[in-house]
Amino acid sequence: MARKHGGLRFQPSGGARAPQLPVGKKQRLRIERLANDGRGIAFVEGRTWFVSGALPGEEVEARVLGARSQVVEARSERVLQARPERRSEPCVHARVCGGCSLQHMAHGEQLALKRRLLAEQFSRLADLQPEAWAEPLSGPEFGYRRRARIAVRWDPRQKRLEVGFRAAASQDIIAIQDCAVLVQPLQPILRALPSLLAGLHAPRAIGHVELFHGSSSAMLIRHTAPLGEVDLARLQAFCTVHKAQLWLQGEADPQPLDATLSLGYRLETWDLQLAYRPGDFVQVNAAVNEAMVAQALQWLAPQASERVLDLFCGLGNFALPLARLAREVVAVEGVQAMVERAADNARANGLANAHFFQADLSNPLVETGWATGGFEAVLLDPPRDGALQVVRQIASLGARRLLYVSCNPATLARDSSELLQQGYRLKKAGILDMFPQTAHVEAMALFER
Repeated sequence: MARKHGGLRFQPSGGARAPQLPVGKKQRLRIERLANDGRGIAFVEGRTWFVSGALPGEEVEARVLGARSQVVEARSERVLQARPERRSEPCVHARVCGGCSLQHMAHGEQLALKRRLLAEQFSRLADLQPEAWAEPLSGPEFGYRRRARIAVRWDPRQKRLEVGFRAAASQDIIAIQDCAVLVQPLQPILRALPSLLAGLHAPRAIGHVELFHGSSSAMLIRHTAPLGEVDLARLQAFCTVHKAQLWLQGEADPQPLDATLSLGYRLETWDLQLAYRPGDFVQVNAAVNEAMVAQALQWLAPQASERVLDLFCGLGNFALPLARLAREVVAVEGVQAMVERAADNARANGLANAHFFQADLSNPLVETGWATGGFEAVLLDPPRDGALQVVRQIASLGARRLLYVSCNPATLARDSSELLQQGYRLKKAGILDMFPQTAHVEAMALFER
């Protein structure tokens, strides 16, 4: 027989649950401090608010973007009391577009925030600080992106194609005519793209579009169904007008419509040309990439008599400049296609002392033939999840100098703790401002035995 509760309501231990905040609700907030991602933090009635577009000490009116438990994500809609360091966002889309989150903050303040984040991760996760801090490595704060992904979606109710960038904390698509951080050669393509795609016979077949600029501009069309001859002709004519290559991608890898064409970028300091294909990893900021390579070589200081190891080498962005200076470079990458392209890049630049290998770097290094013979120096440029398995074995390679390039301060700090146990010390560290106007932090650290 079912038990009757007589209409009693049972309350979970810990008191009454706070009512859920609806999306769109506005709230007046006093910002206490900054989070690591650059959002302002405020506290109201036991909830912690993370507010984009707000600075410490400011009073703002914020709109709720989402809430879960005691955490609220919000966006500053109106600044009621501004901090003197605030600046007007150069881009009219800055408060809604998901691409930039720090345009309201002066560039110097952005660099200080990123340096502070790196120092906090070193302290919290590894209980260490570098013996010396390097000055932030930065370039132009606008007009730097040489690669961009454009969202495309067919709206069946409005019967129209939406083209633009994803909104902040949303899947909405924001139509954008000018992007303040995109390189100038890609701006005309971005402006003309919506009308081009909307005029296709089968616009619903377009999944997304990617733009690239290096030795040439290029446009990649990702399509979910075959494109007809008329649409292909329109796309090709558009690219001809804009002096850009046309690349297509269905279920297979990206392919150029004209098979004789190739993409590439230059490292001017070392007179190197590196070829790549859409889908390959290429640093988005050309100026900072070149400065980063120069700083890496300066810190690591490879000698003409030395054998150097480059792990997670990609297309050879570090390996080829290293080969200009060292006796031999052994470069290792997990993706076979990237290994082949890196080897092609070495041959095309006349470098016979750079040797490329494919390997799963989570496996023991001693079992690989390329690891025998030892190295005087090692360079690491791993993905966001870091290189913990590698650094646990690094002492076996015999290198006295190790340079770590990181796109994630948390995994850099974690791996630094392991390197200390391997007998290394952190000599120098600094941030690389690869993505101005965002809270993304890249860093470089030099270790010595």
